[in-house]
Amino acid sequence: MQIEIRGAEKLSFRERQVVTLKEMGFSNDQVAARLGIGTSTVATLFGRARAKGYAVVIVIPGHSLGLFGPDDEGE
Repeated sequence: MQIEIRGAEKLSFRERQVVTLKEMGFSNDQVAARLGIGTSTVATLFGRARAKGYAVVIVIPGHSLGLFGPDDEGE
């Protein structure tokens, strides 16, 4: 499985860090501790990133879903 953040080029470096951790399921407190910033700063950065617009896309290969047989993957 691969996670892609579309529209990340619109975000600042710090916004990308916050978005990545938040989308991975970390709480504001956990993100703040990891990045060495305040919890309110995390909320502000996440809000700004959401206002700029981004989309998280999960790319799952078909073989891991059982949609293709071993010989069908290349077609």
